[in-house]
Amino acid sequence: MGRAMELREIEIFLTLAEELHFGRTAERLHVTPSRVSHVIKKQERRIGSPLFERTSRTVRLTVLGEQLRDELLPAHQRIRKALERATAQGRATEGELHIGYTTPWCAELLLRAGDAFRAQYPGWSVRAREIPFTDPYGSLQRGEVHVQIAEFPVLEPGIVTGPVLFREPKALMLPADHPLARASAVSLEDLADVPMIRLELDTIRSKAAVDTHFPQRTPMGRSIPRGPSCSSWYEIPVMVAAGFGASIVAARAAEYHARPGITFVPISDAPTLDYGVLLPAAGAGPLVEPFVDLLRTQAAGALLHAREDRLRR
Repeated sequence: MGRAMELREIEIFLTLAEELHFGRTAERLHVTPSRVSHVIKKQERRIGSPLFERTSRTVRLTVLGEQLRDELLPAHQRIRKALERATAQGRATEGELHIGYTTPWCAELLLRAGDAFRAQYPGWSVRAREIPFTDPYGSLQRGEVHVQIAEFPVLEPGIVTGPVLFREPKALMLPADHPLARASAVSLEDLADVPMIRLELDTIRSKAAVDTHFPQRTPMGRSIPRGPSCSSWYEIPVMVAAGFGASIVAARAAEYHARPGITFVPISDAPTLDYGVLLPAAGAGPLVEPFVDLLRTQAAGALLHAREDRLRR
């Protein structure tokens, strides 16, 4: 295209390629139609070929014009978004991010990212809050938090999913005296042999959350016995220790919820439990994207350290 082509000239070309009308293009960009015409002729002279076919009634892109539009448009959109983010961040000298989390290991990641965030943006603070399993997305939908770290999958109105931060193997939290507690691993089919303690399902709005954490059948279709229901997840380890049933958890839960009377056994054939970023579809504020980048960096660093620890063992 030539190094002398300026961003404003690209914008004029792309707008005309969309409007296919010199007057409307000029009106959108707050310039005169003669300015639009001058810029397009300048571009065509530089390239050595027409970009538009013009008649007294119509304006159409040539094949070369279509090719140039298709190649320039994605880059132009990225540049605009980058400038918008930089402008918003430059104006936002102080404020507070509200971040939601669902598990202690999500909270630890959040706090590490928060420390790095405050170092980069001294005028900003980060406030964390635990999200209850019985209202997993309400805080985000109501605008009470800007970002949430939660279990995937999530299909909820008004929410978009960001990157997956880490993936956790699953385990079965069992009473220590249950026969399966002596196994080195269990399978999903073994769930048919133990009652599953669950939250009161009528309080959980997300079908994806129910299917992930409280399945009712094994992969082969066997019924999974239903154990007692609880109103809070923190009641479940108590019920397991008392011998009332089992629960599917992230394997890392053994580091945070171990107690007498409980054993954690890996589930060999279960898909991982993935944790990622949730954002409001309407937009979450000027410094949310940098914070999400820090979450990804911290998560990648934690994964690398975990691998190094395993190698040292």
